[in-house]
Amino acid sequence: MTTEKKLAEVVGLDVGTSRIVGAVKRGSEEAIVESQLNAFVSLPHTKLTGQSLVREGIPHRLSGDQIVVFGNESARMADLLGREIRRPMTRGILNSQEADSHHQIQEIIRTVLGENTSPDAKVCFSVPAPPLGGEDSLTYHEATLRQILEQLGFSDIRAVNEGVAVIYSELEESNFTGIGVSCGGGLCNVAVAYMSVPILTFSVAKGGDFIDSGAASVTGELINRVRLVKEESFHFNGHFSDKVQQALTVYYDDMIAAIVQGLRDSLGTTRSVPKFGRALPLVLSGGGVLPEGFRDRFEKALNSVNLPIEISEVRLARQPLEATARGALMAALSE
Repeated sequence: MTTEKKLAEVVGLDVGTSRIVGAVKRGSEEAIVESQLNAFVSLPHTKLTGQSLVREGIPHRLSGDQIVVFGNESARMADLLGREIRRPMTRGILNSQEADSHHQIQEIIRTVLGENTSPDAKVCFSVPAPPLGGEDSLTYHEATLRQILEQLGFSDIRAVNEGVAVIYSELEESNFTGIGVSCGGGLCNVAVAYMSVPILTFSVAKGGDFIDSGAASVTGELINRVRLVKEESFHFNGHFSDKVQQALTVYYDDMIAAIVQGLRDSLGTTRSVPKFGRALPLVLSGGGVLPEGFRDRFEKALNSVNLPIEISEVRLARQPLEATARGALMAALSE
């Protein structure tokens, strides 16, 4: 029975700055995908509050005289209280300013995977690529996530680059040859692969958090409130009188320009980029690509620069928020 579980249960995990997404596949069943916001907020502990959270099924835990609400409801709770949410990760890696970040990520992963996931499951989790021009080391981040998963009882664990995971998830029809772009909260990850082999990976340090904080700084709004506006109503191709919408457009364009510039510069200086002999598809994923009109905006920016490779199409992932987790799942299944 134990051997069957090891073979039958596989987990793909997207550990992102903004969200943690888990894809669990058991045997021949369809993968079950769950996600939670990678954030939390602390409330004064009262028995009545605790009971209310239990009745609503809202993930939380006790910490001294505080109730820590984490996951999806933390943003709404913080907004109602006029506070900023707290983040276990920043700029794609663990947040060194949050002493409790390890514990919070562990709790969110436990919530996403559910109580029925076997510790015998094979787990593959996502890690970002180093930022262009940055000196951030990802060694500690990856090792700590591995340790968190081990503390949850898993032993068969491996990591996969986030942009490569997008290629695994979305580009099977091109034999896993093409470009994967994941626009996350902390970083935007980019990968170029040839027949599933990574040729180039990098990230740019402008993601959803960069957009939110930039728009908040010029409008005077709370960052959390700007994020909620972005996720609930923002779109391109409109003339906005609302200052938050205007600011979001400016910072979105800055992020898109940074990705396109990074792709051009990286391909132009990478001697190992092969002569593909054909145009490559480019797929966009992550929460940052969800606003209406994003794909067209990105394609227009891409067409404005000269790349050493030809792009056959620019399209959105089938399920942008799930692409990295599903790609990590495919990486685990392929082992």
